[in-house]
Amino acid sequence: MSPTRITSLFSVGALALASLVSPARAEETVKVGVLHSLSGTMAISETSLRDVLLFTFDEINAKGGVLGKKIEPVVVDGASNWPLFAEKAKQLLEQDKVAVTFGCWTSVSRKSVLPVYEKNNGLLFYPVQYEGEEESKNVAYTAEAVNQQATPAVDYLLAQGVKKFYLLGSDYVYPQTTNLVLLEYLLSKGVPIENIGGGFRKDASGKIISAGKYTPFGHTDYQQIVAEIKQFSAGGGAAVVSTLNGDTNVPFFKEYAASGLTAESCPVVSFSISEDEFRGLPADKLVGQLGCWTYFQTIKSPANKKFVTDFQAWLGKSTVPGIVKDGRVTCSPMVLSYDGVYLWKACVEKAGSFDVDKVREAWKSGVSFDGPGGKVTTQPNMHLTKNVFIGETKADGQFKILKSFDNVYGEPWLKGKFTK
Repeated sequence: MSPTRITSLFSVGALALASLVSPARAEETVKVGVLHSLSGTMAISETSLRDVLLFTFDEINAKGGVLGKKIEPVVVDGASNWPLFAEKAKQLLEQDKVAVTFGCWTSVSRKSVLPVYEKNNGLLFYPVQYEGEEESKNVAYTAEAVNQQATPAVDYLLAQGVKKFYLLGSDYVYPQTTNLVLLEYLLSKGVPIENIGGGFRKDASGKIISAGKYTPFGHTDYQQIVAEIKQFSAGGGAAVVSTLNGDTNVPFFKEYAASGLTAESCPVVSFSISEDEFRGLPADKLVGQLGCWTYFQTIKSPANKKFVTDFQAWLGKSTVPGIVKDGRVTCSPMVLSYDGVYLWKACVEKAGSFDVDKVREAWKSGVSFDGPGGKVTTQPNMHLTKNVFIGETKADGQFKILKSFDNVYGEPWLKGKFTK
């Protein structure tokens, strides 16, 4: 048994190593997979999802578990290595025999594991905003679809008088696909193509196949790109739409601030920076920058207050090796992970079974959970209906909520839907 696995057993209060667990004891638990990057460039974001999942399992186990069984997490590290994600998924499904997996952040990791879940009829709960254009019966998309994040953010910016949009992202499927949808959306809203920055790539027929500027994961030199943004934004009325992922946000925003750009002269709306990422950013220099998510820690509701308080209390007494306890915050991917576990629990209980086919049917029939960001409801297309919030960064790395959209239906298929 790996040290990570031993850690995860202890995290839910197991009192013996696996070699000492009796068959009767094993029958009293249900194995659940946790598949996130705990090392590499994406660890800055994904480690917190591991933490909130362990918290949620402990919370549920303290109340009797699921169908009378305690959740036994099997935690594996995808290590920001996309082929490794597929290997770890195979291990979880074929060796560990998990009933469900909660995991992945990047779309490339999700697409890497998808054939494994489809082949084995496993079930993956995916909690992080993504590009759509996908609908698998083996994935429960608690994530924000493009129409639950990117297009509401553009609507907000247009209403604020923004006329020029610079598209910037990490070089992989989520930013590339999202920006092609946004290109169609902006054109349908009357934004001329010369007011869409970042550049375009066309195929032999002249069709645009890529819109925006892209950098590799872990990229550190943003001097030239920021200079281009500064030139693009001259004269005002411009904004940056950022789908940069992971720790590359740190050098981008440092260069942005150093160049003299500000939220007043050229605001940045980011779809991959939540409160959690702001822990590693100069938040005091980024006041006024925008985010769009289906949860902010500043939401004022009894459910959110309890969630934040209980998570902080759990951190304080956690024995997970290496867990960071100080300065912790909550964010949308964490809440969508939390919601996902409770929705899975509700589906299992509705089905009266851990069987994936039966759990899926329960999901498709419509199940709701009153989470920290408000009520979330499952849809037949394996996505969620949920609230959407536009927020403005404060000096403490939290968000002031500027606007909300209630009960937005998750729609993954948007390409080709928008016309002038």
